[in-house]
Amino acid sequence: MMDGYQNPHRNPKIIIVGAGPAGSAAAIWCAKFGYHIVIVESAKFPRNRPGETLHPGVEPLLEELGVKEDIRAAKFIRHSGIWTRWNIGGREDDKNNNDWKLITFGEDEKGPWLGYQAWRATLDSILLQRAQKCGVCVLQPCHALDVILDYNRKVIGIKTTCGNLLADFVIDATGGIHWLARRLKLVIEKHSAPLFAFYGYAKGDCPSRDEAPAIVLTPEGWTWTAKIQKHLYQWTQLYFNTSVHNKIMIPCDWLPDEFRGLKPTKSIHGADVTWRRVVQPAGSGYFIVGDAAAVLDPASSHGVLKGIMSGMKAAHAIIRITKDRFPNEIASKNYNEWITEWFLYDVQKLEKFYSQHRPSQIDFDKYWHTY
Repeated sequence: MMDGYQNPHRNPKIIIVGAGPAGSAAAIWCAKFGYHIVIVESAKFPRNRPGETLHPGVEPLLEELGVKEDIRAAKFIRHSGIWTRWNIGGREDDKNNNDWKLITFGEDEKGPWLGYQAWRATLDSILLQRAQKCGVCVLQPCHALDVILDYNRKVIGIKTTCGNLLADFVIDATGGIHWLARRLKLVIEKHSAPLFAFYGYAKGDCPSRDEAPAIVLTPEGWTWTAKIQKHLYQWTQLYFNTSVHNKIMIPCDWLPDEFRGLKPTKSIHGADVTWRRVVQPAGSGYFIVGDAAAVLDPASSHGVLKGIMSGMKAAHAIIRITKDRFPNEIASKNYNEWITEWFLYDVQKLEKFYSQHRPSQIDFDKYWHTY
């Protein structure tokens, strides 16, 4: 099925593979400047993704993209911060324990800054619908099969189940599968031992989690819990010692302690969140954005914010190249440096965080620095 206002068989200026926040943000930003754009998305919407905590700092970007009012109209849960507990010896369900601390987003003369606990299916749909309103053609469901290169190995298009598409630029927004990087045989550099996160949902009421999400450090890793809709909660469990993570099994009815008494719903899913980055996320005819460019575990936070920013950054680079005649080599170099600096800064912060709160039985210096 084809949605949108443009004919995909007229060669687009830009092809974007993936319709998540990073891909839709790139499409919206380029569409503002009149580019013919095609998004290729393999999944049907709505699709389930873990609920996403959005920092208040995302609001200016949402306004630039023209979706701020749509986000507000979606009535996502708002909260002023995140509950944390780092002392792994205490009780996880004791909110009066002195180890519990609410880390707020901040405040000004108007009051506390409020983040969003977004339902990802709704968030993704809002952004994609905005892209369509801007004239972006969406091929969905349509699978990207392979990349098309010219004789200089410049990316000039992709092969899809809807036919071959040629373009001046291809943007990979497919997430942690690194679709384009693997086809171009780009180096994917690991910065941690294997890390695997599981997530699931539970129905019912958990008053202790209604005020704000929480992250609790445990001997095995950490647990994240959040209310994402009325009577619906989401949890994420990450394991540190995952050298044998493929053998980890979680019962289908597993729930964190504070959700005992709630009813598990949907199935438990998992994701590879090993810290890694594509060494060259931009090059001749291509840009790689969001998790397709770099992955950190969810404790780094701001996943959607980073995806949106990288999508807009790549779009801005393409606009400079095509409209301002800015050299492709320099624009790609600048983008590569920006992604790398951001990633390495977050790696440093995460390493410091885990070193300060590490369980005694894990040698973190060895764990993080041998990869």
